[in-house]
Amino acid sequence: MRLSKKGKSLAGLLLLLITALPALAQPGKHVIIGYVGGFHGLIDTTMVHAKKLTHINYAFVNVKNNRAFLTNIKTDTTNFKNLVKLKKDNPKLKVLISIGGWAWSKNFSDAVLTDTSRTAFAASAVDIVRKYHLDGVDIDWEYPNDIGDGNVFRSADKQNYTLMFKALRKELNKLEKETGNKMFLTAAVGGFKRFTLNTEMDKVARYLNYINLMSYDYFQDSLHISVHHTNLYGSKKYNPAFDSGDKAVNDFMTAGVPAKKLVLGVAFYGHSSRVIDTTANGLGIKTDGKMRAGGYTFIKDSLVDNPASGLKYYRDLDAGAPYLFNPVTRQFITYDDEWSIKNKCDYVNRKKLAGVMFWEYSSDKKEYLLDEIDRDLK
Repeated sequence: MRLSKKGKSLAGLLLLLITALPALAQPGKHVIIGYVGGFHGLIDTTMVHAKKLTHINYAFVNVKNNRAFLTNIKTDTTNFKNLVKLKKDNPKLKVLISIGGWAWSKNFSDAVLTDTSRTAFAASAVDIVRKYHLDGVDIDWEYPNDIGDGNVFRSADKQNYTLMFKALRKELNKLEKETGNKMFLTAAVGGFKRFTLNTEMDKVARYLNYINLMSYDYFQDSLHISVHHTNLYGSKKYNPAFDSGDKAVNDFMTAGVPAKKLVLGVAFYGHSSRVIDTTANGLGIKTDGKMRAGGYTFIKDSLVDNPASGLKYYRDLDAGAPYLFNPVTRQFITYDDEWSIKNKCDYVNRKKLAGVMFWEYSSDKKEYLLDEIDRDLK
């Protein structure tokens, strides 16, 4: 059968559409959420490459007198202005305030104890977002119904944690109507099962855009054992039941959180300890003290790539985690590198998670790890 000119044109258009379908069908970008530490003081935003990020979480806003509170208002407000200016480079970038953190979570339990206090707390948080033209709120309560850093806590935190997000979502919805801009509500959560037992994560997830798993700091201070602090899987070198990123993902999904809202945490810094002997290249050994590790730029440039450091590089293939060990000083260092980051990004793709987040931007000023994330998830 011969086609007319009109038929040929239609056929060509159909072929073009079929060719374009794979691109049109591609899912949206993964989120890449970077925590930026305003507690350091003024942020050098020239070091922040906005095009490599989808969200910046500004850490931290305090909780004082049952309200969200800017402790360092002079530097905080300057930082807000400078971070918002980064949208010139990436108009889709979102800037959120992160409330709490390890050191500033002691007042959460009181602040969200009653309907009245929750409403006031939520309004105070969203007022900061409104005033500085930001894009939402991240809550980093460490931890509800758990002591954290010597915090006030009570069993009612389990339900009040949910009700806090309900109140915050209500206030953010009001701001959405005022501005016409989407407002984000997220949470940083402990990357371990106990967090899910102390909360109602299935209910919480309904109010949140993303849930950022703090799948790091898995060092065992209380047990004094040299273990990975940000491993993707359990290690066969020591108790495989210890925490890992994969275990956290599965625990939260079991608790009712959909994969599409889970964001896997990666560490831009390391932990170090001194072990009691040199067996097993330092992994899974009793420790007798802490030593310095530092951020990844320092680890890579001054330790891994510096023979004078005396540190040897190893990979725990089961855990998907690298580590360094010096048999003379008995120094053990656990951290993320480009190899483990690629493992985690591949995992995010396989599990259909929302993306990755990292703590904290200034720990890798040369962006070795962010560049790897950008390559793997772009």
